[in-house]
Amino acid sequence: MGKLKNHYSFPDAYDRTLQINMAIANRYYDLHKDQIYKPMPHKYVLVSTPEGDRVEEVKELVVHSFSMGDVEDPDLYAAQPLSEWENSEFGQWVMKNACDVPTWHRMADQITYGYRYQIRAKFMGPALTQMLLKYGNKI
Repeated sequence: MGKLKNHYSFPDAYDRTLQINMAIANRYYDLHKDQIYKPMPHKYVLVSTPEGDRVEEVKELVVHSFSMGDVEDPDLYAAQPLSEWENSEFGQWVMKNACDVPTWHRMADQITYGYRYQIRAKFMGPALTQMLLKYGNKI
């Protein structure tokens, strides 16, 4: 019987693995770019004060995240961790100092076949600086 040879057995063969993988990854991104994680947007707002108008940057930060297993009603099961975070010292500070009401987001976790939850809040000015200095290790 003849022995089958793979394409790696040819010493002069050009390895195109990297190009093929990049082409597949680019095609996957083109097809799924709406569902793929997007960086948090940076937005600028005009703040009017008695001293005059100024432009400030608003940053949306992920202030808390947790995983949830594959359950029938994930939002119902996520209510307890969301409530516990909101009642924590850090959660109370975020609720008080955020520019807007923090929002929670659910996304599919493809590694564990469960769900990933994020709480995002928008900060600007002194609250953003205080958030990063005081609570930067929690985000």
